[in-house]
Amino acid sequence: MNYRDFLQKVIYVIINPLIKGMIKIGITPNFITTTGFLLNVVATAMFIYAAQLPESEAFAWIGWSGGVILFAGLFDMMDGRLARMGGMSSTFGALWDSTLDRYSELCTLFGICYYLLTSGTEWGWAGVVTFVAMVGSVMVSYVRARAEGLDIECKVGLMQRPERVVVTAIGAIFCGVCDNLWVLVVPMIIIAVLANITAFWRVIHCYKVLSKKKDE
Repeated sequence: MNYRDFLQKVIYVIINPLIKGMIKIGITPNFITTTGFLLNVVATAMFIYAAQLPESEAFAWIGWSGGVILFAGLFDMMDGRLARMGGMSSTFGALWDSTLDRYSELCTLFGICYYLLTSGTEWGWAGVVTFVAMVGSVMVSYVRARAEGLDIECKVGLMQRPERVVVTAIGAIFCGVCDNLWVLVVPMIIIAVLANITAFWRVIHCYKVLSKKKDE
């Protein structure tokens, strides 16, 4: 069992009673998915608002936005669990979840990118790095979707969506705690590098699988 499966099981033990309560009162997975997306929109708005404030005040907003991103990440886990436990899985629900996941991540990274680009010329490069992180995040998901369309399981890589969400959220939270923008910028560098490596890693994985099928 890898670390992601272990953590997932631990989180499921914690949230299962809440999921059962949701089933009883009729909450649907699509409602949870939409709520998680709206929370990420709120976090994005907080980053944009922080960009209008003096740096001393902005850090607090950045920290709180990280907390909102982390909280929204729980909804990303709850919708799938609710669908399975409540027998509410659907093809559209899977599509809706994947679509809003992409929007959520791009929104929050855009909020960080906007903040960095408007924080003075010395941080402009960091805004560009965050844009590269956005590209990598999209491509990781795109390659997997394209691979699954070719009937290839493609979950390899170091920086999948859960890791990206946690790194982004923790970076923002501790940026607020430490009052230091580097604490936010370093996670963006990590995502920019590892997400793009993961995307190409998946391409290579698919190439090997297709080559093996061709030789059979």
